[in-house]
Amino acid sequence: MATPTPPPADREPPSVLGVFAHPDDESLLAGGVLARHAAGGARTAVVTATWAPDGPRAAELARALSVLGAGEPRMLGFRDARAEASAPGRPRWCDTDLDEAIGHVVAHIRQFRPDIVITHDAVGQLTGHPDHRRTHQVALLAVEAAGLAHLHPEAGEPWQPGALYAATHPHSGIGDLGPLLSGVGKSLLSVPDAYATATVDVTRWLDRKWAAITCHRSQLQGERPLPALLGRLDEELRSRILGTEYFTRLCMTPDVPGLGHLAP
Repeated sequence: MATPTPPPADREPPSVLGVFAHPDDESLLAGGVLARHAAGGARTAVVTATWAPDGPRAAELARALSVLGAGEPRMLGFRDARAEASAPGRPRWCDTDLDEAIGHVVAHIRQFRPDIVITHDAVGQLTGHPDHRRTHQVALLAVEAAGLAHLHPEAGEPWQPGALYAATHPHSGIGDLGPLLSGVGKSLLSVPDAYATATVDVTRWLDRKWAAITCHRSQLQGERPLPALLGRLDEELRSRILGTEYFTRLCMTPDVPGLGHLAP
């Protein structure tokens, strides 16, 4: 794979917008990249599809985004497919009309005007959560629609992101994470190694990534949430699991630098 050209020293670093299903997805899947880009002077932000903006997990998300340098929460407020209390009275995100869902994400893309968008992969990460898969579908279509003036004109002036990446887990990158999830009955939907076209070492930002994960305090309890599983590990093992982030580059224009090219 050709290595993307780093931005010139006098060029503003590429901005990044994450589009994720649940509070904590941003920290677990791309916390290192978000922290790294923010440290390099880039604008970063996160759209979260589920959970009510006035609910308990909204405050956790706000704290995590502050740690990552990603601004204020941008919560769409739909219901988590597996949590009835996440947004009472709202439809489930995975059941929402597709065009309506795309319109919500297009509005945030046009308002924030990112160079790079990051979202879930097509299999829905390792566990195949239906909200993850729906978010992948919506983000993929929204990135294209955001640049077309005749689609969702109510969402603002057109803006075409230069690159779209899907956070993923290649077969060879599961390592210690595989037994951790299978031990509590979770699935392992990894992808062939060739699908992971961008691998980013985020060890220099691990302290910030882990601090953001632990902001999601509701997920540090119980037997099955991933933050809780990670919290019971020794630091060395946890660092091995969290120190590398994998992505599939779905589309990219030549003049947009890829993930992982920012100092420090």
